[in-house]
Amino acid sequence: MLRSLGTTLIAFSLASITAAAELQDESEIKFAFYSSAWGENTDDGLRLVAHNQTEGPIRIDAITFSKASDDIEPIVLQMALEVPAAGYADAEFKYIDLLTGDECIERTMDGDWRLVEVSNYTLNPSVRNLIIENTNSFRIYQCVESVTTSWTDLSLNVSTDTKEWVLFHFESRIDL
Repeated sequence: MLRSLGTTLIAFSLASITAAAELQDESEIKFAFYSSAWGENTDDGLRLVAHNQTEGPIRIDAITFSKASDDIEPIVLQMALEVPAAGYADAEFKYIDLLTGDECIERTMDGDWRLVEVSNYTLNPSVRNLIIENTNSFRIYQCVESVTTSWTDLSLNVSTDTKEWVLFHFESRIDL
């Protein structure tokens, strides 16, 4: 009886910890990067679109891409992008290579897939390395990386670092 109760309490505690961790992983700051340079021979820059889902104005201070390989330095995009409460903002950057240093991304780009966007929203990161849509004419594929989003709540003057996933969204047209 006591063993069963102990197992139940441990399971309840683990479920509570897991639920708290899952809630912490869901950021209220959503963003996506776009570039016409991905897959094309252009010098187009990088565009960031951000959505603030909080009730107060924020400033995104930096987004740091943590590369999986220890040989590659993290990519830090410093900014001071102010986003109104429940609003959107965007910024333009010179081109920065976000694609280097990840085997999934390199393999996918070599396979004639086109990178559409890099974002911290849309699908569950558990779909890593899976084709998530496969029709007769169109396929979508995703790779995942870790980032740290550093932002400041401007109404409270409180800084936050959020560790989360970004998804590299690829698409491929199939010739019929």
